[in-house]
This record gives sequence, C-alpha cells and structure tokens, in this order.
Amino acid sequence: MDVLALSRIQFAATIAFHYIYPPLSIGLGVMLVIFELLWLRTKKPLYHQLARFWTRVFALTFAMGVATGIVMEFEFGTNWASYSRYVGDVFGSALAAEGIFAFFLESGFLAILLFGWDKVGRGLHFFATCMVCLGAHFSAIWIVVANSWMQTPAGFQIVGEGVKARAEITDFWAMVFNPSSMDRLFHVLCGAWQAGAFLVVSVSAWYLLKSRHLDFARGSLKAGLAVGMGASLLQLVSGHGSAAGVARNQPAKLAAFEGIYATTTNAPLALFGWVDEERESVRWGAAMPGMLSWLAFGNRAAAVQGLREFRVEDRPPVQVVFQAYHGMVAVGFSLIAIAAMGWVGLWRGWIPGRPWMLRVLVVSVLGPQLANQLGWFAAEVGRQPWIVYGRLRTSEGLSAVVPAETVLASLVLFTVIYLLLFAVFVYLLNDKIQHGPEDADLKPSGKLALPL
Repeated sequence: MDVLALSRIQFAATIAFHYIYPPLSIGLGVMLVIFELLWLRTKKPLYHQLARFWTRVFALTFAMGVATGIVMEFEFGTNWASYSRYVGDVFGSALAAEGIFAFFLESGFLAILLFGWDKVGRGLHFFATCMVCLGAHFSAIWIVVANSWMQTPAGFQIVGEGVKARAEITDFWAMVFNPSSMDRLFHVLCGAWQAGAFLVVSVSAWYLLKSRHLDFARGSLKAGLAVGMGASLLQLVSGHGSAAGVARNQPAKLAAFEGIYATTTNAPLALFGWVDEERESVRWGAAMPGMLSWLAFGNRAAAVQGLREFRVEDRPPVQVVFQAYHGMVAVGFSLIAIAAMGWVGLWRGWIPGRPWMLRVLVVSVLGPQLANQLGWFAAEVGRQPWIVYGRLRTSEGLSAVVPAETVLASLVLFTVIYLLLFAVFVYLLNDKIQHGPEDADLKPSGKLALPL
C-alpha cells in the first residue's frame, strides 16, 4: 500500500476505536442526571444506588475516551502536516473553545462527581453531575463544529499560495454555524444518547435474565428504555435533517448514499441493494419510487443529481458509502423496534417471563455503536476525495516526509495497543457488572443539600 492508503487506514482505525467511548460518556452523563434528579425528588434509596453504580461505569468510559483520544492529536502533525497547516487557524479556534468551555468544565467537577458522594451536600453533587454532563456535550459541540467545517467550509478566506496556502477565519460565527454543523450535531448527540441508554438497558436486562439485583434492574431498565426510545425517535428527525443538508451541500455524497448515477426526477429511495459500479446501477435491491426526491427536497418531481454529473476522480467510493449508509438506517429502525418491544414487555408484564426478549435487550447495546460507526464511515468516506470539501484533496493533506514503512509500523503498533486497551476495558466493565451495585449505596449519607 502507498502512504496515502496507510495513513487513511491508520487514522480511521484510531478514531473508530476512540469513537466507542465519547458517545457512551455523553449518554451515561444524561442517565446520571436523570437518576440523581429522581433521587433528589423522591428521596428513594434505589435511585441513589442507580446513580452511584452508573457513575462507576461512566468513570471507566471517560478514562478510556481520554486515553484513546490523545493519539489523534499527534497524528494530525505526523501524518497530515499539510492538512494541519491548511486548517490550523480553524481547528485551533474550535479546539481552544473545547478546552475552555468543555474540558475545564468537565474535569473541574469530575472529582466531585466521583468522590464527593459522602463529602458534599446532595444539591452540590447534583450540580457537579450536571456540569460534567454539560461539559461532555460541549466537547461534542466543538469537535462536530470542526469536522462539519471540513464538510461544508464557511467563514474563511485562503491566504498564501501553493503549499503555503491556509484557511484563515474571517467570521468566527459563520465558521461555527456552517451549513451542516447544527444538523450534524443533533444527529451525533442523538446517537450518543442512544449509546448510553442502551448500555443501561443491556446491563439491566442481563441482571433480570440472571435473577440478580431485581429492583435495581427494573428501575434501571425503565429509565434506559425511556431515554433509548426518545433518542431513537429523535434520531429519525435528526437523520432527515442531516440527509436534507447533504442534498443541498454535498450532492455527490447523496448520490453515493443511494447509488444514483443519472440525474433523476421522482428519484427512488433505495431500501437495500448491491451497487454494480461498472454498470453504474443498483442490483438485487428494492426502492420506493419518488421517495428520495420528496424527502430531500419536499417535492417528488425534484431532480436529484447523479454521479455522472461529477468527474470520475471527484466521486466517492460508491459501494462502501451505499452499504454503510443503509446499514446505519437499518440499525436505527431496529433500535426503535427493540425499545418498543421492551416497553410492551414491561407494560404487559412479559419481562422477565420471556427470556428471549431479555436476550434481545442484552445485545441491543451493540446497535448504537454499530450505527455510530457506520454513520461516521458514510459521512467521511462520502466526502472523498476531499479532506476539506471542494477545497483540499485528501492526497494533498499528507506529510511530505513520512514514508509508508513508518506509517505501517505505527499502524501495527497502534492496533496491538488498542486491542490490549479494549481487552482491559471489557475486563473492567465486566468486573463492575458482575460485582453489581453496592448494598451500601442504598444508605445514602444524611448530609443536607447545600445551597447553589
């Protein structure tokens, strides 16, 4: 492989592994706020037990997210020096804002969240939990803003020429509110809320399947299903908004999503299929006539640009993008069905009487992770061959002096290290789940809430 392919694989591997953890932290942060709020409102020890148990899991995912995210910062400078020089002014502003508004907020209150249960009042501890949750969301905001600028750059000018050319911000808020940032942010946050909620659902269902910690499991399952269902339904709304934005701003990506080569009115929405890139058609599939035109533009007669409108060298890899996008959509609808099944089971008293239903809920934790990964691949591969859409090609963002052998060696090394880290994460998470909630957590401290 050449240095471009190896560098892309390396960055994709490291960010895909890292992306397991931030959505879990964001989603679990929401669950912690809910559990502590219920504890403050009802004074029931069960909610105190729920909050303390899931705080331990949150701490593990937060630590793994920090450890795995550091590597990407170095990769920008080592493998993608030309890209870093080009976007440095833009990314510097966004990442500085993340440090100020997100990292310091989150880390400043994290110690109180983790260790302040019996040392501060309930009100102050709840405030700290809210600040950690808010900080995790702020972090997502600025990372998504930076990435969205690569998809739909705005609020900048190019200074310098040739290899010295770089983007310089002319309007900070135009950069922040670029054409895709808010749609993509909503979509990312919904996926994060799903990730946290379905982890709670999975562990709770496992306890019910094993007839352990039954009161804890029932309370945790209800809250997880409520957030999971709400986030899954909101994901439909956010997904539609994000796809409509793609239709306006990145027509080649939309054409790749649906495997459309010829510009088409009354364009069909593919349900599934296999893209024959040589014949430029979708085979062995099914589609809904006119639905793509209607969803993208609100008019079945609207024309959807096909890939033939773009030069071959400007087209993304269609098969990969098509399958990743439709896989994400399929998983999204499956999560809605699973959450609905869980609610019906609770309402009719089928849980825990139907073990198969509990087993489905146990494995549901994989759904948001799979959908998040597929969605990321569809979005990032779909804008190829551009690293900054329409401005800078991926091949132009490479470091000039890093040989392929060095990238390959670091790729192998990172793969081994990340596999070991994942094994440690699974071991520690399993240990916490097997150990279960502490009985002592049912006896919260008697401290009064401090005024806020």
